Amino acid sequence: MHIHILGICGTFMGGLAALAREAGHRVTGCDSGVYPPMSDQLRALGIELIEGYGAEQLALQPDMFVIGNVVSRARLADGNPKFPLMEAILDAGAPYTSGPQWLAEHVLQGRHTLAVAGTHGKTTTTSMLAWILECAGLTPGFLVGGVPMNFGISARLGAHAAGQERPLFVIEADEYDTAFFDKRSKFVHYRPRTAVLNNLEFDHADIFDDLGQIERQFHHLVRTVPPSGRVVVNGLEESLARVLHTGCWSGVASFGATVSDFCARGEPHDFEVLRQGRVVARVQWALSGMHNQLNALAAIAAAEHVGVAPEQAAEALARFENVRRRMELRGTVAGIRVYDDFAHHPTALRTTLDGLRRRLGSEARILAAFEPRSNTMKLGTMKSQLPWALEPADLAFCHTAGLDWDAAEALAPMGERACTAADINQLVTQLATAARPGDHIVCMSNGSFGGIHAKLLDALSKR
Repeated sequence: MHIHILGICGTFMGGLAALAREAGHRVTGCDSGVYPPMSDQLRALGIELIEGYGAEQLALQPDMFVIGNVVSRARLADGNPKFPLMEAILDAGAPYTSGPQWLAEHVLQGRHTLAVAGTHGKTTTTSMLAWILECAGLTPGFLVGGVPMNFGISARLGAHAAGQERPLFVIEADEYDTAFFDKRSKFVHYRPRTAVLNNLEFDHADIFDDLGQIERQFHHLVRTVPPSGRVVVNGLEESLARVLHTGCWSGVASFGATVSDFCARGEPHDFEVLRQGRVVARVQWALSGMHNQLNALAAIAAAEHVGVAPEQAAEALARFENVRRRMELRGTVAGIRVYDDFAHHPTALRTTLDGLRRRLGSEARILAAFEPRSNTMKLGTMKSQLPWALEPADLAFCHTAGLDWDAAEALAPMGERACTAADINQLVTQLATAARPGDHIVCMSNGSFGGIHAKLLDALSKR
């Protein structure tokens, strides 16, 4: 079929486009700001990209328009629609669907789906699980909201491995809503046989009023897991305990707590895996942080459900190279190391910095640069948590462009340890002035952060 994707350059929709192309469909798409690297990746696959959402694209007459959740019925200040193509689709009665729905009907149907949900760690844990299955010779398909460095691509169809009843497909299962016409969480469409509930905190303040609303969506996911399925749940999370208490009709494997089915003993970079109190594996790898230790336990418990022994999973994790933008070292100048990390929620900021502090010890200096860019952070819903989130850092630098709340006031409890700047170049100057040889600078954002990494490395080299 010919599908035309609205919002094709987003990570999820770009991955969907790659899967559709691999499956033999003709794929075209549009977005605003069609730029590398996603534009290069898609064009290399033979996918035609169109800038903007002009109504003239209706003339393409695809079999299906696939609508990304960036699209809405919003109007501009002059009263014209922000997405004229969507208005034209509705007026013409042309066929349209959401990305998750199309994926469920054309890719996931007939497969054993392993879905990884949670407020934090979805991309990393999905990548770990896909790599474990790959090393076990199970050739899984996957769709990840990032680029796992072991694979170098964010999506593929995979194959039906010998001994498996169904082909395996690992997917990052997002709780954000599906589309402007479908306000259910994306993951409700995926109908997994193995569902990982990695953790659950309040997030997405733009679409959820409180934690209870998100818990309800997670329970909708649990309701779709079949009796022969497995729910892999973090035993340390009260919110997830409430989700399962509402009802669960599948097998459950818990991880994290001492009394869980799977728990860890040792440091995050070198630990034993215990299954119901018995040592079954040992993980020795390059990753740090308690959050990654928990991510590993989740992936090991999920892989066991499709026949991969914990010891085999641990061997695969020893060769796991993480995901781009997860504490990715972007360069070193004069002994100053600059990292890129995707953290944006206060808990993610804290766990990222805690992991680095634990690895470096108390002597090394950590400089944290961050951009409150997610919808939740822009609303200021969690601004009071920022001093706690940034506590492991010696100095904190906040980019304040686009905020309607006072970041300096929110960071006041940190005193002279915190700086703010509305201009990215000013922030780079602050960082370059403060940095000393041996420092570790962590730049945290879920966007491009104005190209801060290259600018900072350049500024450091010119000192």
